[in-house]
Amino acid sequence: MALTLPSSLSLINLNDTKTSKTSDEFLPNMVSFNKPSTSRLRVRSSMHEAHLSHDKSMHSEGWKNEQKEEQFHTLPAPQVENGSRVPIFVMLPLDTINMKGKLNKPKAMNASLMALKSGGIEGVMVDTWWGLVEKDGPGRYNWDGYAELVKMVQSHGLKLQVVMSFHQCGGNVGDSCSIPLPPWVLEEIGKNPDLVYTDRSGRRNPEYISLGCDLLPIVRGRTPIQVYTDFMRSFRERFTDYMGCVIDEIQVGMGPCGELRYPAYPESNGTWRFPGIGEFQCYDKYMIASLQASADAIGKKDWGRGGPHDSGQYNQFPEDTGFFRNDGTWNSDYGRFFLEWYSGKLLQHGDRILTSAEGIFQGTGAKLSGKVAGIHWHYKTRSHAAELTAGYYNTRHQDGYLPLARMFARHGLVFNFTCMEMRDTQQPEHANCSPEDLVHQVKRATRTARVDLAGENALERYDSGAYAQVLGTSRSDSGDGLSAFTYLRMNQQLFEPNNWRNMVDFVRNMADGSRITLLPESDTSRTNLYVGFIKEKSEKKINKSLLV
Repeated sequence: MALTLPSSLSLINLNDTKTSKTSDEFLPNMVSFNKPSTSRLRVRSSMHEAHLSHDKSMHSEGWKNEQKEEQFHTLPAPQVENGSRVPIFVMLPLDTINMKGKLNKPKAMNASLMALKSGGIEGVMVDTWWGLVEKDGPGRYNWDGYAELVKMVQSHGLKLQVVMSFHQCGGNVGDSCSIPLPPWVLEEIGKNPDLVYTDRSGRRNPEYISLGCDLLPIVRGRTPIQVYTDFMRSFRERFTDYMGCVIDEIQVGMGPCGELRYPAYPESNGTWRFPGIGEFQCYDKYMIASLQASADAIGKKDWGRGGPHDSGQYNQFPEDTGFFRNDGTWNSDYGRFFLEWYSGKLLQHGDRILTSAEGIFQGTGAKLSGKVAGIHWHYKTRSHAAELTAGYYNTRHQDGYLPLARMFARHGLVFNFTCMEMRDTQQPEHANCSPEDLVHQVKRATRTARVDLAGENALERYDSGAYAQVLGTSRSDSGDGLSAFTYLRMNQQLFEPNNWRNMVDFVRNMADGSRITLLPESDTSRTNLYVGFIKEKSEKKINKSLLV
C-alpha cells in the first residue's frame, strides 16, 4: 500500500462496526445518484471491519476559492506558510481485477471514479497482482483487465499509481480477498519449502519468496529478481503510451504487503496479534547459509547457527525475553552482528529490485516509489523489538530509517510511509506505541537523505481528527512535508454523506496548505462567512455534478 495492505496497527475502539463484504458484493450498486436534494453515494464495503473510534475533537475546515465556484467577496484569503500542494490519491479495492483477469463491475467502477474526480481527488492506486497477471505460466502475462482500468481512469482525467505486487493478498490486516502467488510458483514452493520465509519453529510463510534466494535460479530456471524484472518490463511495454501522463507512479513491491520488510507479524491463523514483538524470519536454508558465511568471515562460527535463541515468540513483550529487554543481548557484540546482518540482507534485497526497476522505468515519466512499514508498537522501548524482527535496525542507539532513505535516494525513489493518521494518545499504554515520534524520525531521515516522502493511513479512518493529524504532518517549514498522500481505501463508508464531506474538506485543505485561517463553524457575524454555510453551498454543487 500503497500501498497496498496496512501494516501499522493499533487498538482503537469502534463507535460503529459494519459487516465486511467483497467488492463483488458492493460494486453492482457502488454509487447511486438521486435528485439533488437527497443525492447520496452508496457503496457496499469491500473491506474487513476497521476497529476505530471517531476522534471527538472537531477540526475546523478551511476553504479554498476555486475559479468555477461561487465567489464570496468578503471571504478572507487563506494564509498559507508553505504553499506546496499535496495531491490525494485513493486506493481501489484489492479485488478490482478478478481471478479471471477482468475488471470487476466496470459500470460501477466508472461511476465511482466520476465521484472521486468530483471531490477533487488526484487519482487512484491499484495493485497489479503477480498471482493474477502471470497466473497461467512463466512469461504468460495477462494485462487485459488493467488495460481497461487504465483507459477508464484516463477518461475521467485522473492519474494512476500502480503497485508491482509480488506478494500474496490474504492473511494481513484489511485483506478482504485471497490472491496467492502464481500456481506454478506454488508448485516450486511445494517441492522446496525453503523458498519462503521460515521462523524458528519451522513455520513457513507463503506471502513472499525469501530474499535468501534472490540470486538463485529456483523459479523455473530464473532467479526471483529476474522474475520481478521480467514482470515489470512486460508492464512497461504494455502501457508505454500511458506512462508519465495517466500512470503517474510505479510503487515497487519488495516484501509482504508490498513493503520492504520481513513477514515478522503474520496474522493468518492467529499466529500474531497486536502488540506482539514478532519473530525473526531467517530459518530457511538459504538465509541460514548466508548467516553462517557472515559469521565464519569474522571468525565467530557459533554465531552462524541461527537467530537469537532468547528472542521470544510472536506475542510476547520485550521484557519477557533475554534478547529484547532493556539490558538484553540486542546491545551485545553478538546482537549487533546479527541485527546488522539481518537488516543488511533486507537492504540488499531492496537495492537489487530497485536497480532493476530504475533501469526499466527510467525515462518513462513515471515516478518510482517504495513502501516502508509503520511499526509503531514498542517504539518507546530501548530495543524497538517489533521493528527489529521486521528488519529495521532501529534502536535507542541506532537509526534504522536513514539507511533505507539513502538507498531510496540512490535510485530516485519516493519514500512511502504509513500511520500518518495516528496519534500517540489513541494507542494502548501497555504497547509503548509512538506513531507520532516514528513519523517524525522518518521525516528527519528523508530530509537528510534528500528524498521525497509520501504518506498513507494505516487503518480505515473517516473522522476529522484523523484528517487533521495528516494535515499536521503534510507541511513543514523544514522541507520534510509530504509530496503526496494515498488514502486507504475506496469502500461503502467513504461515500457515506458525513464521511464524504470530511474527505472533500480534507482534499481542499491539503491543496491549500495545513496552516490556513479557518472560518467559524457557526454564524457569529450575520454574514454568510462561516463553515456551515459554505459547506452547504459546496454540497449542493457536488450533488449537482454527480447527477446522471
